[in-house]
Amino acid sequence: MTIFLQSLDYQLWHIVVNGPRMPTRTIEGVVSPKPENEYNDNDFRMLQLNSKAKHVLFCAVGPNEFNRISSCDSAKEIMFVHEYELFFMHENESISDMFTHFTTIINSLKNLGKSYSNQELVRKILRYLPKSWTPK
Repeated sequence: MTIFLQSLDYQLWHIVVNGPRMPTRTIEGVVSPKPENEYNDNDFRMLQLNSKAKHVLFCAVGPNEFNRISSCDSAKEIMFVHEYELFFMHENESISDMFTHFTTIINSLKNLGKSYSNQELVRKILRYLPKSWTPK
């Protein structure tokens, strides 16, 4: 996916990795969102790049995953939701390594404003433990 997005427009991958840059303005040292009627060509270009990245990612997933990511606001959020949905514990991975990886994904989603209940998170971890953990 990296190469495909970069081949379309290198800034698309930058948008996915770093998130979209929302247009802002600074008045008397206070940074606030810029009203749409004050957007310049660069602001519209950055917003269009995020929409283009989202479109490419929407086209790359199946219908089940599309339903999970269609409400995401940014391409970066789509990638983290995708990582969350595909999460599983590898056979040779320790429980602490698995939990660290899982926590990194969850914290990234929280930073983007997407959260899951503790019940959902626990079920996700328990569901994707390898079969060797079944007796435990």
